Amino acid sequence: MAGILGGNPKDEPMHYGEIFNVWMSSTAAKGLVSLYRAFQSHAGDDDLKKVLGDLINQSELESSECDALLGTVGIASVPTLPDRPEVKVEDIPAGARFTDMEIASKIAADNAAGLVGCSTIMGMSIREDIGALFAKYHLTKAAIGIKILHMNKKKGWLIPPPLHIKG
Repeated sequence: MAGILGGNPKDEPMHYGEIFNVWMSSTAAKGLVSLYRAFQSHAGDDDLKKVLGDLINQSELESSECDALLGTVGIASVPTLPDRPEVKVEDIPAGARFTDMEIASKIAADNAAGLVGCSTIMGMSIREDIGALFAKYHLTKAAIGIKILHMNKKKGWLIPPPLHIKG
């Protein structure tokens, strides 16, 4: 006899930590969609714009799936932020515009933090479906992270920490 935590994971209750982490993941993803859409207006580099598009698509998927999961247990999610108006990069004053290198550095840091967040949620989840969902997000973030790293190296945007070179 399996009890309340046996059988189909989708029939098991979520614990408070799972609810909070799924809710926060959705909230963060919605914030990243808004931020990365703004970054698309600032970006000049086509490769950077493509990666931003990948990140936006992934964040929209994550918020949608997390919201659906919350809905199954009767928890309301945070509303989606309003769309930003279209802006041409030429219309942004030089002092107010984020540079491509700044954007690339920020998305690399965000993606790394996302990997840690997914790992944390995977480790604390007792529902297998939630752990698997965040494992899927983790794998996607790892793949996007490689794209970001290669782009940053290729464009000369990567500022490495001090390198240890043996003589």
